[in-house]
Amino acid sequence: MQFSQDDAKKLLEIMKARRDVRGNRFIDRPIEDEKLHMILQAALAAPSVGYSQPWQFVIIKDERIKESLVKNFEEENTKAKSIFKDKELYAKLKLEGIKEAPINIAVLYEPKEADVLGMTSMKKMGEYSVVCAVQNMWLMARALNIGIGWVSILDEKKVLKTLNAKANTQLIAYLCVGYVDKFYEESELKTLGWEVEKKLQDVITFY
Repeated sequence: MQFSQDDAKKLLEIMKARRDVRGNRFIDRPIEDEKLHMILQAALAAPSVGYSQPWQFVIIKDERIKESLVKNFEEENTKAKSIFKDKELYAKLKLEGIKEAPINIAVLYEPKEADVLGMTSMKKMGEYSVVCAVQNMWLMARALNIGIGWVSILDEKKVLKTLNAKANTQLIAYLCVGYVDKFYEESELKTLGWEVEKKLQDVITFY
């Protein structure tokens, strides 16, 4: 299969339009089963080391589970506020949308007991493979005009316990997924001045 220059430009446009969505942007509109299926199919299309496909996806709609995860977030966010106490902006940020999003997806890594091709030297390649699946989900969601927010201010062990995950499982991403009232033109943290955007020349070295 061959793609056109226009296809490539559209893909880059989708990548640049991807945003990390928070709870103040989600709206009360359910995600169609077909579109959720497309997002998950995009995840399965991700590359994985040794074709190990080490990912699992937990789809969460249960309000009791969401409540437990919100409590988890609040406890961890209290700790984070003490770390960023010198940045007044931190306390004003909305950093999750667990209850507001109609669907939450926990993306898990399940390591294999046997040796995996490509992981004998770089042991983290399994986790990196799952991250590739997350990126695919994010881009497909954006192409469908659906928002995703990645919540990382969570106690991983407590999340896994809440989800009754297998003993050797790792939490790679906790995603809040839903339609939004709008997508920001630029990253919210960039707009608020949390960090300065790096330019291409800042991150490339030639040998």
